[in-house]
Amino acid sequence: MTNQEIYDLMARFDTSGLQKLKLSQGDFKIELEKAAPAPAAASAMVPIPAAPAAAPAAEEAPAVTAPLVGTFYAAPAPEQPPFAMPGDKVKKGQTVCLIEAMKTMIEVPAPCDCVIEEVLKANGELAAFGEALMRYRPC
Repeated sequence: MTNQEIYDLMARFDTSGLQKLKLSQGDFKIELEKAAPAPAAASAMVPIPAAPAAAPAAEEAPAVTAPLVGTFYAAPAPEQPPFAMPGDKVKKGQTVCLIEAMKTMIEVPAPCDCVIEEVLKANGELAAFGEALMRYRPC
C-alpha cells in the first residue's frame, strides 16, 4: 500500500463507527484501534435549547434524517447561531443542519415548508445513515 492509501484508510476508519480494524495484504499488515468512547462532555458548539413541550404524537411526527454517516452540527460554526431551532419556520430546501463526513460538510435541507418541532441530536454527536435528526410539522 502507498502512504496515501494508508492515510485514506486511516481517515475513513476515524470517521467510521468501527472500534478496531485489522488488514493484511501480502507481507503488509496494519491494525487500527480507537479508544473506548469517553462520556459525553459539554460541547464547544452552540447549545441547542430543549424543545417546548411536544404534543403526544411527537414520536409519530415526520423527521429530517441523516443522508449519510457523520457528525451532526446545528450551526455553521461554533460562534454562529443554529440553522434551525425548535419553533422555527423553514422553507423547503433551506439548510437545517450539517453532517460532517471525512472532513466534508454536507448541508441537510428541509424536505418541505415546515416548523421544526424538536432537535434530536446534540452538536458533535455521531449520526447514522437514515437516523432522525429533527422532527418537524409540515406547514
